[in-house]
Amino acid sequence: MKCQNDAPVASDRSSGKPPRPTWRPRPVALASWLVCLALVAALVLSGCRKNELEKTADAPAPKVEGDTITFPTNSPQLASISSQPAEARTNSLEHLTGRLYWDDDKTVRVFTPVAGRVTAIRADLGDAITNGAPLAEIDSPDFNQAQANARTAAGNLAAAEKAFTRSKELLDHGAAAQKDVEGAEAAFIAAQAERNRAVSVLANYGGNEQSSNSIYILRSHLAGVLVEKNINPGQELRADLMLANAPNLFAPNFVISDPTTLWLQLDVPEAGLAALQPGRPLRVFAPGALPGQVFSGTIDKIADALDPLTRTVRVRGVVNNPDKLLKAEMYVQVDVVTDVARLGQAGVEVPSTALFMKGVDSFVFIEESSGRYHRLRVKTGEEKDNKVPILDGINPGQKVVTEGALLLQSLLEPAS
Repeated sequence: MKCQNDAPVASDRSSGKPPRPTWRPRPVALASWLVCLALVAALVLSGCRKNELEKTADAPAPKVEGDTITFPTNSPQLASISSQPAEARTNSLEHLTGRLYWDDDKTVRVFTPVAGRVTAIRADLGDAITNGAPLAEIDSPDFNQAQANARTAAGNLAAAEKAFTRSKELLDHGAAAQKDVEGAEAAFIAAQAERNRAVSVLANYGGNEQSSNSIYILRSHLAGVLVEKNINPGQELRADLMLANAPNLFAPNFVISDPTTLWLQLDVPEAGLAALQPGRPLRVFAPGALPGQVFSGTIDKIADALDPLTRTVRVRGVVNNPDKLLKAEMYVQVDVVTDVARLGQAGVEVPSTALFMKGVDSFVFIEESSGRYHRLRVKTGEEKDNKVPILDGINPGQKVVTEGALLLQSLLEPAS
């Protein structure tokens, strides 16, 4: 018989040498060899896998008691479970967005009480302003009319007083009737009241009865820094544009405030109400404009009602700004700092991987001892930076399962 792998024998007739065989492996034989190697490798791997399954099957099953699951010592499933101590919350709320604005207790928005034309500006932005300092000069017919009214009222009062005195003298000599005296007295009282009114109006404008100049001096009624100016020389002003209930229709002529203290507006989610308390410290950041700098503040007021649309509560804070680096209308990030005396009462924070949901409730597993885990329902806050605050139920230092919580849940409640 001839071997299938044998090739024809080649002879060298010219040299007279014996024939030399030429052998080459066929492609079919090579493919069969590779198939054999693959089968051997599969048998080896299946054997290893079978050994692993047998070891797992031979391991004692965990013991389940209510919401607690206990693993035997050296259980292979413990390798898939890790835990870490819960950390006390140093910040009750983190990364809230706030808006800075002027401290209204130290701010005055100046409007002109008279109509007229601006003739001069007496102050500029950034100037230190004292109480009563002149800000602008306005040529005002209204102011001139108030001066004229005061002088007219003074003259009418003098005439009414003389008439009343003369009528009393005539009555004493029998030359006047009693009703004439009473009429003169009523006219005197009316003239006196009119004079008092006119003088009061003029005094509110800063004038007096002796002045006759129509130039009205617009003054500040609060000491501070001029932080806003919306007035120009030659501008015509009207007093009736001072509409307190329509701020979009007007701008104050001047705004004077104390920039070393600013107010802060926060809109805090409903879930964060428990962390709010007047006097609670605040840490304020302006990462865009002032990276790396931290400013201190405190919570001042908390609104009594939630916004029905956003379900947030408005909170007012006071921020210290001694170097005037922060600006009004700047958006900032704010952390509500936990009171050190109540650090243990503010709850803890855990990695977001520690929590799982069951219906609408949140749960975690607590490591009570080595290999023993207890499921616990918790009340959570808003997740920030992959950290979730636990408001109650867990104490700082308790070990919380951070990896393998779903494995424990599947063992505790196997799927039907």
